Amino acid sequence: MAAIKIAVLISGSGTNLQAIIDRIAAGTLDAEIALVISSRADAYGLKRAQEAGLQTLTVDKDLYRREGGIVADAVIASTCKQLGVDYLVMAGYMRMVHAPILDAFPDRVVNLHPALLPSFQGAHAIQDAYERGVKVTGVTVHFANEVYDQGPIIAQRALAVEEGWTVDELEAHIHEIEHDLYPDVLQLIAEGRVSVRPDRTVSIS
Repeated sequence: MAAIKIAVLISGSGTNLQAIIDRIAAGTLDAEIALVISSRADAYGLKRAQEAGLQTLTVDKDLYRREGGIVADAVIASTCKQLGVDYLVMAGYMRMVHAPILDAFPDRVVNLHPALLPSFQGAHAIQDAYERGVKVTGVTVHFANEVYDQGPIIAQRALAVEEGWTVDELEAHIHEIEHDLYPDVLQLIAEGRVSVRPDRTVSIS
């Protein structure tokens, strides 16, 4: 089985990128990282990528300001097409993706969200869930679409919130799940076991 070729999009520390790198190195994820794309020049994830010998691209912040991010996404989509990328993997990428990417990679842009969608959408999901006092939260992996956090759900894993946890402790447990679940889902994709039905739900064979 040929490895899928992925581009990983980041904005920050890159811990999920590192989890993917480690799983590929361990031989438990049939993927090749063709490119790591960052929306920020100071993202620590770029250092992780460079240490792993991976090609990187930092998108200039001015491009994101042009046409509401359309220009930046056109650059990303074009570059990924040139490299023969199969899937775009958003790993803490704090930008909305738009038509240039979504049209070029239909149902092939994967995102990770630190809550059980459709609950707690948006950029502050862990804090929002903590402040709401939920007893169960978790992690969702889904295909991105044109509506933030509303694309077809591929997988979810729940986390029981223990009494007395601080928000930092909750975040640490969420990240533990992310680092395990995300590579697992990417392996399902690599095995060709994930498909989107006509009703926009996901089938896993």
